[in-house]
Amino acid sequence: MGTHPVNLVFRFLLEVSALVAMGLWGWRQRGDGVQIVIALAVPLLAAALWGILAVPGDPSRSASAPVPVPGVIRLALECGFFGFGTWALADVGFSRLATIFGTCVVLHYLLSYDRMAWLIRQ
Repeated sequence: MGTHPVNLVFRFLLEVSALVAMGLWGWRQRGDGVQIVIALAVPLLAAALWGILAVPGDPSRSASAPVPVPGVIRLALECGFFGFGTWALADVGFSRLATIFGTCVVLHYLLSYDRMAWLIRQ
């Protein structure tokens, strides 16, 4: 189920939403020109880590792993990524949206139980 095309699209939308939330959070941190840097740097760093740190053979990521990591490290990265996106929404005042987003993340991981088990075994 974790590699079902509909679930992969759902995951992609969650990833993009988390990055947007991180950018919004960065934008709201300052009122000067530095806010642009923060708003761009935070999601870019998160996206770079997301794309680079991978488990070799992960079927939901085209099986490529630029920097191979154990499955539990990848799972922790994903939890931190989505957790930060959820927290960022709440921190900037979108608590209802944060609840909805967090619930969608949990739903995604429930639907991806087979991938979660695979990551834990790697």
